[in-house]
Amino acid sequence: MDNDLLNDPLDASEESAQPESELSKANARADENYNKFLLAMADFENYKRRVQRDIEQRIVEHRRRLFGRLLPVLDNLERALAVPAGGEALRSGVEGTLRGFEAVLSSEGISAVDVKGLPFDPHVAEAIGTVAATDGQADDTVVEVAEKGYRLGDDLLRPAKVLVAKHQ
Repeated sequence: MDNDLLNDPLDASEESAQPESELSKANARADENYNKFLLAMADFENYKRRVQRDIEQRIVEHRRRLFGRLLPVLDNLERALAVPAGGEALRSGVEGTLRGFEAVLSSEGISAVDVKGLPFDPHVAEAIGTVAATDGQADDTVVEVAEKGYRLGDDLLRPAKVLVAKHQ
């Protein structure tokens, strides 16, 4: 019987087909795994971008809230300077504090919105009242700014509160 096994040659086509089919199966699995790897890497890159965008959005929201809460302090300093009472030393101290505060806001990209004398724009100002227009003054012209508006970069942080001219 041993002689039969030794003398019976294996079919050459079976012998060569088996390693080739295993190789093609292994190559197919490798290609499939490589494609899965590429998809996983793309998903991970998308995840990183989404997380970065979310972090940046939270930072912007936090800055808006913080500076929105500080703007009334700036308003109060300006109101304090508008009152003539108090000594010169007090006035000088308040002016210095106001300049320092404005410098900090400026360094953070916050700027005042200048609307006085311009046509009323509801995108940057909120009308809180009207006043009689004088001769030569057009309707809907901002006559007085009751509270300054501010921008944080290109975004409106707070609209200006204004009085608008109207002809009777």
